[in-house]
Amino acid sequence: MQDNAMWEARVKGLLKAELKKRGVSYLQLVEKLAAIGVVESEPNIRNKLARGKFTAVFLVQCLEAIGATSLRLSDG
Repeated sequence: MQDNAMWEARVKGLLKAELKKRGVSYLQLVEKLAAIGVVESEPNIRNKLARGKFTAVFLVQCLEAIGATSLRLSDG
């Protein structure tokens, strides 16, 4: 069984890549989340992504807020 830290790093990388691809800053993410009714602060988002520990719900909320309609898990 693989270590959870590896999975956390992978999920963190997926979300950060989607933000970067769309040119969305953490502050812009706060605003986009607020537009769909999710209240988060910029420091809280920064901490969640730095740790790589956040719920699947938070991941989907972020993806929805930035307009992601799909998520590619690997290039292979």
